[in-house]
Amino acid sequence: MTEKEVQLLGFQKENTIGDDQDDSYYYVLDVVDGLSFITQSNDDVKNNEWHVEIFNTDPYIRFHKFEEVQGLINKLTKAIVKK
Repeated sequence: MTEKEVQLLGFQKENTIGDDQDDSYYYVLDVVDGLSFITQSNDDVKNNEWHVEIFNTDPYIRFHKFEEVQGLINKLTKAIVKK
């Protein structure tokens, strides 16, 4: 998926903090506390192909297609129980 598609899904840009103060960044989307999606750093993007992972899983759970991530986000947000 493209960076624009990541943005369309509602991901927020986060700057990478490093000693060299470069222009590295990634995107994150918090669905609920404890469940977040994250992209790779822009430094790791090849051919403008971004991917999304469920944060902090072992092994990684990775998605490459906009439609798959959009469908997953929609299903998860519809299942949130309001307090």
